[in-house]
Amino acid sequence: MAERRLLILYGSQTGTAQDTAERIGREAKRRHFQCRVEALDSYDVANLINELLVVFVCATTGQGDPPDNMKMFWRFLFRKNLPPSSLCQMDYAVLGLGDSSYPKFNFVAKKLHKRVLQLGGNPLLPVALGDDQHDLGPDAVIDPWLLVLWDKILTLYPLPPGLEIISPDVRLPPKYTLHYLSEDSMHPDGDLLQPTAARAVPSELHPFAARMVSNQRVTAESHFQDVRLIEFDTVGSGITFSAGDVVMIQPQNCPEDVQQFCQLLRLDPDRSFLLKPTEPGTALPALLPQPCTIRHLVTHYLDISCVPRRSFFELLSYFSTNELEREKLQEFSSAQGQEELYSYCNRPRRTTLEALWDFPHTTSAIPPEYLLDLIPRIRPRAFSIASSLLAHPDRIQILVAVVRYKTRLSKPRRGLCSTWLASLNPEQGDVRVPLWVKKGGMKFPADPDTPVIMIGPGTGVAPFRAAIQERVAQGWKGNCLFFGCRQKSKDFYCQAEWEELVTKGFLTLFTAFSRDQEEKVYVQHRIQENRRLVWELLTSRSAHVYLAG
Repeated sequence: MAERRLLILYGSQTGTAQDTAERIGREAKRRHFQCRVEALDSYDVANLINELLVVFVCATTGQGDPPDNMKMFWRFLFRKNLPPSSLCQMDYAVLGLGDSSYPKFNFVAKKLHKRVLQLGGNPLLPVALGDDQHDLGPDAVIDPWLLVLWDKILTLYPLPPGLEIISPDVRLPPKYTLHYLSEDSMHPDGDLLQPTAARAVPSELHPFAARMVSNQRVTAESHFQDVRLIEFDTVGSGITFSAGDVVMIQPQNCPEDVQQFCQLLRLDPDRSFLLKPTEPGTALPALLPQPCTIRHLVTHYLDISCVPRRSFFELLSYFSTNELEREKLQEFSSAQGQEELYSYCNRPRRTTLEALWDFPHTTSAIPPEYLLDLIPRIRPRAFSIASSLLAHPDRIQILVAVVRYKTRLSKPRRGLCSTWLASLNPEQGDVRVPLWVKKGGMKFPADPDTPVIMIGPGTGVAPFRAAIQERVAQGWKGNCLFFGCRQKSKDFYCQAEWEELVTKGFLTLFTAFSRDQEEKVYVQHRIQENRRLVWELLTSRSAHVYLAG
């Protein structure tokens, strides 16, 4: 009988594709498949020619780009020298996650499906195009597609004699088991901070613990929005970057939330534990130290402030000892209950921690080893770098709007990373922030004679500050900036810097302060008023135009 092995490979930017891949993995286990779920770039692509059954789950980001964790795979797959029969023994299916409000809707999934077909793969069914714009989200496409997929797969690989599909009423084992250490072998939490020894260039797996040098509010105290100009010292990190690049920051949960979470789940934050994979071959989470304390796990790893997904409620329902709570959790995880779940979770932006409050009986019964299956890890956040190494050597500056808004819930919603960054005070001691740098989507011209027209309302001006600093440091003129904000006196970021550059002849500046007069004025109005200049720069001098917001 054919070996019943299934490989699920995902490319995920925000975690949705990973969540979907793990859901398919659980459904495979219920059908007694040996199943691996891996990020495309963690998988050794040379083995792909030996795989018989593969499901690809991939998101599309930006303007039809593959997610970060499948970029290497993508480059390999499109090599010209791959023989057209490379994947002729593979049966495969591709599930795409996208957003139909973008022109290149599900571009990556469509292109991947076509390429595997070109290399000889045998598609089990047409590519699925999940759409964020659908009322029920991508599940509207995923649910029916999976039913057909399992029909097809079970025809090729029937259940072994005497085995049934494991009922949805049965809870699957956790991915890891948690082994508490005795009191005397415990580590204080301080030991768990990764050493900042110089090693390869900092990356997601090895971030650099950069010292925060300053954290300055750049909006008036009376302004509704708190925006910070934050500077980090990267000396000794080996970090280099150009204008247009992005700094990735790994945030953490605030101590109050960590304490609440531990109380709700009756966990001792100072207990230490070791993780062991339930199945051989499962990798341990790369970003968790071993041994680890509960406090470190909840502070640095579990995303207790994210809006929970359907899979969260599904797993939670298995722990429920309370009938009312269990019924509600099962409704939220059913196809029929998705509108209800959307109103409960997504519309008001309810957090995982708040959802746990609403199911107290279930929450107190969660076995700790299931925490890593239940709650996703905290994702890094990307910020445009707002400074140039030519102007500020060994420094990175960012412009951060602190995210805070109201929904129908009584407590204001707060952005995890921006709130954490704003709370740090470098004047009260050594403050460290884990970060690394990534290539950005903007490239500025290498020719000093090519003018640049930059349109950067609000914090969208950040990458242009880096570009202007970089160009001015080399003595390059031809910098034209359209900046917009609400009021000149309240949120005109870097005003003194721009005005000095205008005086020195390095910058042409057009400002639009939308609330400083009766009728609202925006950057597009200033562009229209200066259309002759803009046209002249474009036609006679081949200017490049950049827009960020």
